[in-house]
Amino acid sequence: MPRQPVSRQSAPRLSEVVAALENLWPAERAESWDAVGTVTGDPDQDVTRVLFAVDPVQEIVDEAVKLGADLLVTHHPLYLRGTTTVAASTFKGRVVHTLIKHDIALHVAHTNADRADPGVSDALAGALDLRVVRPLVPDPSDPEGRRGLGRICELDHPLTVRELAARAAERLPATAQGIRVAGDPDALVRTVAVSGGSGDSLFDDVRAAGVDAFLTADLRHHPVSEARAHSPLALLDAAHWATEWPWCELAAAQLDEISDREGWGLRVHVSKTVTDPWTAHAASIATPDPLGAPN
Repeated sequence: MPRQPVSRQSAPRLSEVVAALENLWPAERAESWDAVGTVTGDPDQDVTRVLFAVDPVQEIVDEAVKLGADLLVTHHPLYLRGTTTVAASTFKGRVVHTLIKHDIALHVAHTNADRADPGVSDALAGALDLRVVRPLVPDPSDPEGRRGLGRICELDHPLTVRELAARAAERLPATAQGIRVAGDPDALVRTVAVSGGSGDSLFDDVRAAGVDAFLTADLRHHPVSEARAHSPLALLDAAHWATEWPWCELAAAQLDEISDREGWGLRVHVSKTVTDPWTAHAASIATPDPLGAPN
């Protein structure tokens, strides 16, 4: 007797999709100060189309409306420090009003996605064709030692710092900042630590790992100056948004796989809207005097 085709299920409820997302990025693995999980949405509403993005800003919410998405999944929280109002006259209140008015749920995976296996830094390493060896800061609750913050990576073939920076500029989404470099541009790099998002709090771990270079975002003057004074470590500073955007593609692929397995038929999309806040860059003009004063 011929095998009967398996019938597809109807659209999943939001609660079912959120359960799948929480399985990928459990809320209890987020930092204590973080604000992750579902922000808006009726657990019983149907979900047929999902949009992934880094920032829950108005441009992204408008994109979700235009797309007809039922669920928006972002990396950054909407309300990280709480609020006393969701009035539409406020920037974030307008986001909430737009989401609810159009029956769009919002779910956040932030530091729980940073620590995941695979997580934000795995996606960053993958975008740069780096081979992940281990976490930079292992999660002590993971007996297999695969979860944690940042990643220690190896290159298949050594590159100079200059070449690695050029690869990052080419592979990561374009931003006004591009890639800043601290260190000898001609030094050879065989091992790299990467961390999506702000990473200068990890300098001690990076130095202890003994890598040749560290690629992250939001590096500040004093921590960089101190890090350079202690070691020949090369530092590559990319835009915060650009280092975390590759996770959106990874996360979307993970949900796609779950949807296929469960027979949900979800249509999953990744926003390509650039929400990096910096919009232009003016390069300094080299002069014999670093201050440009006449000789």
